[in-house]
Amino acid sequence: MLNYRNVNIFFILFIAAWIFLDNRYHYSPAIYGWILLAYVTVLFCGCYFIQLGYFFKSVCSGDGSKKEIALSFDDGPDPAFTPMILDLLKAEGVETIFFCIGKKIPGIEGILQRIIEEGHLIGNHSYSHHHLFDLFSADKMQEDLQQMNDTTTAVTGLIPKFFRPPYGVTNPNLKKAIAQGGYTSIGWNVRSLDTVIRDENRLLQKVLKRVKPGSILLFHDTSETTVKILRQLIGKLKEKGYAIVRLDKLIKLEPYA
Repeated sequence: MLNYRNVNIFFILFIAAWIFLDNRYHYSPAIYGWILLAYVTVLFCGCYFIQLGYFFKSVCSGDGSKKEIALSFDDGPDPAFTPMILDLLKAEGVETIFFCIGKKIPGIEGILQRIIEEGHLIGNHSYSHHHLFDLFSADKMQEDLQQMNDTTTAVTGLIPKFFRPPYGVTNPNLKKAIAQGGYTSIGWNVRSLDTVIRDENRLLQKVLKRVKPGSILLFHDTSETTVKILRQLIGKLKEKGYAIVRLDKLIKLEPYA
């Protein structure tokens, strides 16, 4: 199994064996550079591809035997786009999850309350979503996540358990923080890239091509393009026979502590 512990053991044994052989056969020193490059490449992929479960397991899909999928939205609440998305979801009878950033909540608490009142879930997407979040210590990460939960609890009375790592990046410190806080890490297996793709048809077709039973779809309620395609996307998914269910129902886990 490809994970942090096993890869480290492999490389330590491999380097030890190589040093032994190098002392006997005098290989080119450049080989050590290639070994280091291979290790760094694996480490990079482990950090940036949450589906690999390299440092810890994240739930990235549901039951693949049923034509059920879940929508998820990151980086809100947004005072402009989140209400529009909520209007569309209500009209289509769809429940979903919003992974919120804590620092965005003050001043627009009503949106958070509406999310809950209309049957959606709130997940933890950190308080700061700091661009250097991945370099925080485990304790600082845990404090950041707790601050997000405290903010959510003050508004809704709920304590989120579902957590999605900022930028989808994982590392050993985050593993410790998640364990300390008792969170369930949530990933995805369909990334829309709606913060990058501005062409509505391109975004719609990209998502539809990648959806499969059990998919967790990642969108952002900060994206105008997502607002524009959401009604059509839901209609197309239903035409294909998919039931769009709330994340906790798809993965059969409790969303709140």
